[in-house]
Amino acid sequence: MTTDAPTPATPPALPTSPIRVLIADDQVMVREGFSVLLNAQPDIEVVGEAVDGRQAIAQVAALRPDVVLMDIRMPEVNGLEATREIVAADADAKVLVLTTFDLDEYVYQALRSGASGFLLKDASARQLGDAVRIVAAGEALLAPTVTKRLITTFSRIGEAAGFGVPLPSPQGRLAELTERENEVLVLVAQGCSNAEIAERLIVAESTVKTHVSRILVKLGLRDRTQAAVFAYEVRLVTPGG
Repeated sequence: MTTDAPTPATPPALPTSPIRVLIADDQVMVREGFSVLLNAQPDIEVVGEAVDGRQAIAQVAALRPDVVLMDIRMPEVNGLEATREIVAADADAKVLVLTTFDLDEYVYQALRSGASGFLLKDASARQLGDAVRIVAAGEALLAPTVTKRLITTFSRIGEAAGFGVPLPSPQGRLAELTERENEVLVLVAQGCSNAEIAERLIVAESTVKTHVSRILVKLGLRDRTQAAVFAYEVRLVTPGG
C-alpha cells in the first residue's frame, strides 16, 4: 500500500518555540520510530508517549502538547474514544490520527470524534513532520488517497452514521452565512488551504482566514475539519461537486 503526499497548505514557517508532540501508540517500536523522526526536526519536540488511550488522555491533561499523534487500535481505551474525551475536555486540542488502516469507517469516525487530521503510518518522515506543522497551525489534513473515498463515504453515510461529536443542526445555520462565506466553506470542504482559496477567489489570505473564523463561529464548529464534515453532511458539497 502506498500513500500519496498530503496536499494541504504549504507548511507554515518555523515557530519561535518547538511544536510539542505527544505520541500515543501501543507498539513500542512505532513510538520510538516516530519519536526519532520528529525529534530530528528542528521545530518539533516529542514531550511524551502513551501506550493506550487512557494514558493518552492523562498525558494530554498533564503535558498540554500542541499536537497528539493518535493510533486508532489500542487496548483499554481506543484512539477514537480517547480523541473524543481529549477534544471534549479542551476544544483547542489538536489530534492527528495515525493508522495503518485507511478504511472509510475509521476516517469518518476519527473526524467525527474531533480529530484535526488523518495520516497513514506509511507516510514518509517529511510527510509526518509537515502533517504535524499543518495540524499545529490549525489546518485540516487528510491523505489524498483517503480523501477521495471519504467524499463518497460522507454521501452514503451522512447523519445516519451517528459517530462521535454531534454537529449542530443545519436548520438556520447556513442561512447565517454570507454568499462569500458559503463559497469559502465549499472550498474548505474540498480540501483547499487558505492560500489556495485566496488564489481562487482573488482575495488576500488574511481575508480568507477572517471568513473561516466567522464561519466557525456562526456554525458553532471547532475547526476547519469539522466545517468540512458539516458541509458534506448538509449536502452543501457532494461527490464530484
